[in-house]
Amino acid sequence: MEVDYLFDLLSTNRFILLIAAGALVVAVIAVFFSIAARQRLSEQHDAVKQRVDSLWQDMDEMRVSQFNSPTASGTQDAIASERFTSEKAAYEAIWPLVWTLHDKLGMFLRAVEAEDQAGELRLEARNAALEARKTVNRVRPFCDSEIDELITQLIDNHIKAHLAACHFMDLAKDSLSSDTGHERAVQKEKFRMLYDGQSREMLDQLVKAIRQRMLR
Repeated sequence: MEVDYLFDLLSTNRFILLIAAGALVVAVIAVFFSIAARQRLSEQHDAVKQRVDSLWQDMDEMRVSQFNSPTASGTQDAIASERFTSEKAAYEAIWPLVWTLHDKLGMFLRAVEAEDQAGELRLEARNAALEARKTVNRVRPFCDSEIDELITQLIDNHIKAHLAACHFMDLAKDSLSSDTGHERAVQKEKFRMLYDGQSREMLDQLVKAIRQRMLR
């Protein structure tokens, strides 16, 4: 009786031991997987942290670069504004002189055609041309290249008209010669064409060009 009970007890304990062993194995496996999972999570956490730290570092570098170079667009706007102001000042300096030259030359040429006394008007037109040329040389670095070329051609055109009119006046001293009469007609037509034709057209072009540059 006691032997059978002992065997029954051992059988029951073996079953319990097997269950316990199985539970131990499962627990060990669970612990192993838990450790592995924690390690993976730790690695993922480190990777994410590293990426976040790198992102913040990039943002800090961006802020520093923006601070060290005060907004490129702002700097460009300031430079563009300064250039505009300088160019505007150049045109404000040269335009009145160009118009004065045109006006003085016109009065001189009308006096020449009428064969009036034009000595004083001749000098005023000459001085106006010299002043305009002097000023355009001074402000040339601040002018648009096309406008600079147009102003230079316009002043040269006025000077050529002035010289032709002066030649016309000088030829009047020898008006008895037929050759002189023909040459006077040539010079008269020349200064008319230079002043009333080419110069007026250049003035219109200059006004349009300056307006386009200043009203962009």
